[in-house]
Amino acid sequence: NGEGSVEEEAIWACTTCGACMEVCPVFIEHVPRIIDMRRNLVEMNARFPEELLTFFENMEQRSNPWGMAPSDRTKWTANIDIKPFEAGETEYLFYVGCAGAFDARARHVTLAIAKILNAAGISWGILGKEEQCCGDSLRRLGNEYVFNRQAQENVKLFTEKGVTKMITMCPHCYSTFKNDYRQYGLELEVVHHTELINKLIQQGKLKTDGAGDTGRVVFHDSCYLGRYNNVFDQPRSILRSVSKDGFKELNRYGRESFCCGAGGGRMWMEETIGKRINLERSEEIVAKQVTNVAVACPFCLTMIEDGMKDLGKEEVIKTLDIAELVEKNME
Repeated sequence: NGEGSVEEEAIWACTTCGACMEVCPVFIEHVPRIIDMRRNLVEMNARFPEELLTFFENMEQRSNPWGMAPSDRTKWTANIDIKPFEAGETEYLFYVGCAGAFDARARHVTLAIAKILNAAGISWGILGKEEQCCGDSLRRLGNEYVFNRQAQENVKLFTEKGVTKMITMCPHCYSTFKNDYRQYGLELEVVHHTELINKLIQQGKLKTDGAGDTGRVVFHDSCYLGRYNNVFDQPRSILRSVSKDGFKELNRYGRESFCCGAGGGRMWMEETIGKRINLERSEEIVAKQVTNVAVACPFCLTMIEDGMKDLGKEEVIKTLDIAELVEKNME
């Protein structure tokens, strides 16, 4: 209804968490419609929130949200011996992703996963500076043109490298490669790190200390891991295997969990309508009087940590990825 209208603000406010589709009594698929409207605004009208201009430029020019140099993708490997992926010799490609490679906090999670894979004797490697963004936020924000180019380049790269199995740390990468890339003819065995870690524990390839000092812990479900891909039990199974005190469920969990506020490209935008979503979620976590909140997504990690800081609880309740808890409690 015109630039800056309430309707247009609502289109950009959506986190594409999928909750609306789960509860709709007449089975309306709201999220695909909203993304279609965003495509129209971005590609046909060049109309989108101002802060997305830098994001779109960085993605188009350097294939990552921050516009960092591709050579910086391997900085996290400075203190650990990492091998490049080699077709026929390496079983799994560890797709690190933009957050895992560039974000200072997420790099700790990347290292934890690497140590876990080594401890379990997994054959794995990385693409290093050849790795590019999966394009999730581009597609959710309606920039289909750049996403299409990104997807085609990734499919070509994976095919040339002979990649057949992939490990991801980010549910957005996981869901994009597993679901969106099928329309580009890519068929990979894609596993999220919580799925693989749980499998390794169940097979006895990874030993964890069941009396680990995790304190009271809750798990925050990522929308793109849980609601979109039905990965609910594996993270909880892992937490039970490492937690001495067990863990508690939040009031909204599993399929009815609450979003962190970063999905649908909202990670790169400011919230201007109503109460901040990450603050709402953080207040739910604080109410449970826990020691740690476990997550399985770099976006959730950032949003929940920021929420704890806003509430002045960052020293009381630690926000940790499940991989960090496992790495600390490996035998």
